[in-house]
Amino acid sequence: QVQLVESGGGLVQPGGSLRLSCAASRSIFPTDTMGWYRQAPGKERELVASITRDGFRVLSTRYADSAKGRFTISGDWAKNSVVLQMNSLKAEDTAVYYCNALFDRIQYWGKGTQVTVSS
Repeated sequence: QVQLVESGGGLVQPGGSLRLSCAASRSIFPTDTMGWYRQAPGKERELVASITRDGFRVLSTRYADSAKGRFTISGDWAKNSVVLQMNSLKAEDTAVYYCNALFDRIQYWGKGTQVTVSS
């Protein structure tokens, strides 16, 4: 069973930044995909950003329209982890953020970390 451990959530003022990290309990191989989803109260869970490994590089990244230009996802393959850098945060970014992994066609989820954007 793969474990995903998230860190980095918290409270930040509008316009501020947060950095979310997710570490997997096994190596991230080429064609593996990891990403971040979020779920706000009363709303469905939605993709924020994802990244797919290709050898030593990145095969592809994908962003929700709401994240483009403000969030950046990156992979640290040596540490089996991905990082979501979130800048220019808005109140509407407030949600529980979940790390997600697709390894060998099996999907895994982290427990979630709360991000609150408020003055």
